[in-house]
Amino acid sequence: MSNEATPVDVPARMPTFLELCAGWHKTLSNLEKFNRLLVTNAKIAQTPKELVWTLNKAKLYRYVPVVPENERKRIPLLMVFAIMNRPYVLDLRPGHSFTEYMLRHGYDLFLLDWGIPGPEDANMSFDEYALNYLPRVVRKVKSITGSDEFSILGWCLGALISTMYSALRANDGLKNLILLTAPLDFSDKTAGGFARWSSNEKFNPDTVVSQFGNVPGEMIDTGAKMLRPVENFIGNYVMLWDNIENPGAVDAWHAMNTWVRDIIPLPGAAYQQLINDMYKQNRLMEGTMQLRGETIDLKNLRANLLNVIAESDHITPACQSERILDVTGSEDKDVLRVRGGHIGIMAGRGAEKNTWPHIESWLAPRSV
Repeated sequence: MSNEATPVDVPARMPTFLELCAGWHKTLSNLEKFNRLLVTNAKIAQTPKELVWTLNKAKLYRYVPVVPENERKRIPLLMVFAIMNRPYVLDLRPGHSFTEYMLRHGYDLFLLDWGIPGPEDANMSFDEYALNYLPRVVRKVKSITGSDEFSILGWCLGALISTMYSALRANDGLKNLILLTAPLDFSDKTAGGFARWSSNEKFNPDTVVSQFGNVPGEMIDTGAKMLRPVENFIGNYVMLWDNIENPGAVDAWHAMNTWVRDIIPLPGAAYQQLINDMYKQNRLMEGTMQLRGETIDLKNLRANLLNVIAESDHITPACQSERILDVTGSEDKDVLRVRGGHIGIMAGRGAEKNTWPHIESWLAPRSV
């Protein structure tokens, strides 16, 4: 029989009152910081730019170049974002900005901001965006740069509008077209995203428009968040709390949350076209979509084409973007698949490694 004593667990030292107070103070301080981040705006869109054109609510900006003129790309790049979100997600914060990145690589860079539609804009349709606004913007870009050719980078509904314009005005000088998460093909009604709801026969967008005129941004924002409710309504804030003492992570979250909170309405007429003509009847891909009486034939789109697809996109599932390469008349066309979501592939933490360099390396030899 052993004479060794049985080990006794020694209780951990109890914290002192001062240590408890310090812990409580730290928690309260973090809670105050957390709440402040939820309701305040970060400084965003700080890259210097000049206003060069306006029409109604729309504004065209030219970014101030950062490289000598003899080192810049010959062909300017026009960035076209969606009509239901603010475009500064392309220039989210210093040190993490696609705009900064492209300027450093010598591009003459323009940004089209569609603006915030008012009640008087409820009749704005894709006809206006693709055949009135965008052609005028293109003429201004050409006039400023002296270039007969140009490139477009379209994102989300900006990619849809750019596709329509490119097919209808194929001789305007568009050399390169980059489509990011482009909602173009709605043949698969089970793919998820908004198609699952919008293509339902019982859903009538005309009723929504008759009630509101412009579709409230809050309605669209809530619909998008409900596609992934746990992630958007819980996980997003848990992630902030878990990183509340990490300045870099907090700054990134604050900037993105500022953009997410800055919601704007969608013109009623464009909303009706999107749901009735696109989601329900897939007219663009079927070749029956018309703007101002002109039928959109995607074979007329002949610009060099890069199709960027987000593999985890729940807003625009991959199947809604893939088939465009099969139906256009472009001889030079390629696809870039990126791990990430609808916004994350361009504005997330890995964008500067996984997306931006691939876009720039594709565009660079086509911009000289």
